Amino acid sequence: MKFSQMPYARPEFEATKARLEELLAKFRAATSAEECFAAYKEFDDYGIHVSSMFNIAFIRNTLDTTDAFYDAEKKYMDEAMPKLQETIQELTKALLESPFRKDMEAAWGALMFVNAEMSLKTFKPEIVADLQEENRLSTEYDKLIASAQIEFDGKTLTLAQIQPYVENPDRAIRKASLEATAAWHMERAQKLDDLFSDLVRTRAAIGKKLGHETFTQVGYYRMQRNCYDQDMVAGFREGVARHIVPVAKRLKDEQARRIGVETLAPYDDPFEYPDGNAKPVGTPDEIFAHGKKMYHELSGETAEFIDFMLENDLFDVLTRPGKSAGGYCAGIPLYKAPFIFANFNGTSGDIDVLTHEAGHAFAAYLSRDVYPSALREYSSETAEVHSMSMEFLTWPWMEGFFGKETPKYYRSHLASALTFIPYGTMVDDYQHHIYAKPEMSAKARNDLWLELEAKYRPWLHLEGFPFYGEGRRWQRQGHIYDMPFYYIDYCLAQIIALSFWAESRKDRGAAWAKYRRFAGFAGTKTFAQLVEDSGLPSPFVPDNLKIVADAAMKWLDGNKG
Repeated sequence: MKFSQMPYARPEFEATKARLEELLAKFRAATSAEECFAAYKEFDDYGIHVSSMFNIAFIRNTLDTTDAFYDAEKKYMDEAMPKLQETIQELTKALLESPFRKDMEAAWGALMFVNAEMSLKTFKPEIVADLQEENRLSTEYDKLIASAQIEFDGKTLTLAQIQPYVENPDRAIRKASLEATAAWHMERAQKLDDLFSDLVRTRAAIGKKLGHETFTQVGYYRMQRNCYDQDMVAGFREGVARHIVPVAKRLKDEQARRIGVETLAPYDDPFEYPDGNAKPVGTPDEIFAHGKKMYHELSGETAEFIDFMLENDLFDVLTRPGKSAGGYCAGIPLYKAPFIFANFNGTSGDIDVLTHEAGHAFAAYLSRDVYPSALREYSSETAEVHSMSMEFLTWPWMEGFFGKETPKYYRSHLASALTFIPYGTMVDDYQHHIYAKPEMSAKARNDLWLELEAKYRPWLHLEGFPFYGEGRRWQRQGHIYDMPFYYIDYCLAQIIALSFWAESRKDRGAAWAKYRRFAGFAGTKTFAQLVEDSGLPSPFVPDNLKIVADAAMKWLDGNKG
């Protein structure tokens, strides 16, 4: 079914709650394993319906944040979902306390129950109002960013539409375009500060009410950290500072020399070649035509996948006023359909839609029939391995996207994978500091960001540049507002993706087979188990970071582009 044809009906709170409670009672009343399994399936099927309605509304709201109907639906969701959580948590308790738990574990595995125990630690009825407020504030931030209208070059542009100017070979144009976006953010600096202050206060209250000194542990439970803890993440961050930052600095110093500047300003950072960055050739239709060819040649399963996505209009990639910023892949389980959202802007990022986001979507497509639906849900660092690795495993088809600029793309893609890791790690470090001291002032938050910039991105010259020089760059990172503690998942996944890249250089077929196996486990194994099963280097062993970085640098040194 095409996305535009998928019917939407609001799951009204009272009726939904009543049905959930009815199904819960039926599950609790089961007197045999057979009855237990049947009752759980009814609950699972109904949950799939409700979550699909919510996801359809969410997607349509992001497609046009000015649409009054779906704006109202999003507000309803923000209020209703926390209230429904109480009943959902009661089912979780019933699942864990069931006399037939051993039967279910034998059929579905133990991990589902480990995750259920973790989920119980994220909710109490006392925090419903706090969760509603957290949703409201997050939505307000997203709408604010989506509302951006920036006058530049005689045009009115969104944040996505102005991005190509930041990659312009003319340094004056790069500087002016970034100043224009900085000015837009600075005009709303107080609002951005206030929204984040309120979010941090709200999350701190949630942490306290759930019995924790800070929100951080709750954030880890929410992120389903079922195989590593805060200490292991702190060790990873230090490994990045020791092994990846020096490599990234070397690459950035080379970039500065290549483009002819003494130091990299914020408007130089995205610009890599004196004659311009690699850009995709062709119209969006031509890009998608080659994307279809690519996935048809990659494997039989990816051929089926891309045909399904295209035939059902499960992409929305053209930027327009009122559309939310960024990109994502969301699932509509009722129709076994992933949906890819993006904002094309004429940069190499457009191809990420057909590699990164399609990596997410392909993994979701593979798990579409997995039951129970809880086993389709994998933690986010695993999801990011699916996407980031797909970026590298599709390298053989990049010439069809970039033509003669393909060598530049290869170098930029691999180098940016290394230089991104310090940034992503910095975002995580920042959040750990913020939630450890939720009373921190707005100025102290900005000062902290500047301090971390010096640690993780010492190549950037920020002083005197509006917005960036004040330590406000974090306000452009939506994850910091909307998805606390998510960002380190990209960094952990990038290490694994670089390992898949290294293996693909030796044997492309074997690397794809290993990736397909990794993606095929859905939510039945933890991230650590998947890494071990694949024989890949654990990112939590600091020396492994050096091994991965050295392999990438060896290729980069031999392919200067």
